[in-house]
Amino acid sequence: MLEGPLAGTSPRPPRAGHTLFRTRDLDAFREQITRSFCPHRVDLIGPGARLDARQHGMQLGRVALHHIDYGARVRVRAEAIDGFFAVQIPQAGSGVIRCGQREVVMSVDRGSVPGPTDDVDMVLDGGTPQLVVRLDREAVESRLHQLLGRPPRGVLRFDLGVDLTRPEVRAWLAQLRWARAELERGATPSPLVAEHLEQSLITGLLLAQRSNFSEALHADQAASMPRTVRRAVDIIEGHAAEPLTVEDLAEAVGVGVRALQGGFRRHLDTTPMAYLREVRLTKVHDELRAADPNSVITVTEVASRWGFWHPGRFAAAYRQRYGETPSATLQR
Repeated sequence: MLEGPLAGTSPRPPRAGHTLFRTRDLDAFREQITRSFCPHRVDLIGPGARLDARQHGMQLGRVALHHIDYGARVRVRAEAIDGFFAVQIPQAGSGVIRCGQREVVMSVDRGSVPGPTDDVDMVLDGGTPQLVVRLDREAVESRLHQLLGRPPRGVLRFDLGVDLTRPEVRAWLAQLRWARAELERGATPSPLVAEHLEQSLITGLLLAQRSNFSEALHADQAASMPRTVRRAVDIIEGHAAEPLTVEDLAEAVGVGVRALQGGFRRHLDTTPMAYLREVRLTKVHDELRAADPNSVITVTEVASRWGFWHPGRFAAAYRQRYGETPSATLQR
């Protein structure tokens, strides 16, 4: 089981039915993490530091979701983590990760993604639980090949730092929440569902996180998307505060409603109205984060400005997307 939301809000208690490993024995936890990832070294930092470590984990084909908390300030070192990419998403606290000449300060707004062949040297402060998404290298590179339509020239390297506030990354985090919720239902997913979830997470990461193949990936994606869908997306993103309907969008781009909905399904794996809702949620979240907590602005005022007129439904959608209430965002 994975505790906590995906990007820096209060953790929730674990549910039964998933792997749980908890120990105060440093050697035992080092061996546990080695089995899940790779050989590494862990050292406690500070006088009198005591380990209180735990791990929750779930497997989804060639993608694994782990919640890892050392419960103390630690230094973690690993050489050439061959075979997988590891997206690290702090749930609280902070840390620093170095891979060669690259260095990233991690926080609830900034994660990291060291890749195969990277030597990792990482310091995590006490109180820095992380969600770590382990993606099989062969599966990621195979999907990259499919998306490009040709074998990739060179080794895939993601930017080490992951900006967890970017809309593209937030969309991937939403996929992650959905996948986690499916796994937490308790039943083992069917092979078809498991493959869909796995491929969705791998594709989402390739498109969301900057890498040496981002330019080629996004050029190919834009080229493959029909002009009508691209135009509808532009209208939604530029006029999200207006009372748009799917009929309005279809008329504006010159196609029928069913054709527009089919285009969104094929190329964006969503519907026009669901895409509009996600854009509006992003706008509300950004505005609440930027607001002065002592100002007279209210959640209702911001939500209604972006087309949310039913407070209960809005609050439920917002909490599902961001793992906290709108008022909690406003007060931070």
